[in-house]
Amino acid sequence: MAEALATITEIATPGMIQIRADLDRAGDAIAEAAGLAIPAQTRFSAAGDRWLGWMSPDELLLILPRADVAEAVAALNDALTGEHALVLDVSDMRAGFDVIGNGAGEALAKLAPVDFARLAGDGVRRTRLAQVSCAIWPVGGGYRVVGFRSVADYMRGLLQGAARPGTTLAPR
Repeated sequence: MAEALATITEIATPGMIQIRADLDRAGDAIAEAAGLAIPAQTRFSAAGDRWLGWMSPDELLLILPRADVAEAVAALNDALTGEHALVLDVSDMRAGFDVIGNGAGEALAKLAPVDFARLAGDGVRRTRLAQVSCAIWPVGGGYRVVGFRSVADYMRGLLQGAARPGTTLAPR
């Protein structure tokens, strides 16, 4: 039997905060409260154990230790007082998987219309794995995939199937 393209590992989901706001108006306040620079479109910024990813023109995702979530939510809400904004702890709503190995991009490409070889080291991509909405970004030796916890079992099965050599799961 041929070796798998990648190893699929479910991760302990860190703290995650969804931030929705007019980034042109509130970007500086968000950056100060989050302790990270506002990332460029389709990118993320990181320092230590915090990561801030661009999700859409008015949405960011802050990833940080779970123990820091309540304090960060409060700081962001304070910073965004007077702005039309949403700050929401989505930690328990998300599931994450690491897809690690030399064929990780090849495995993911079976499920998503993304050229993973061109995804920058600080790049983040929102897409779909088959029918599942997710975000994907590079991690050491592969990629991290985050989606809704309600479909975690389905995501795991999709990823494991895609990691099998010789399988074709999406039309080419």
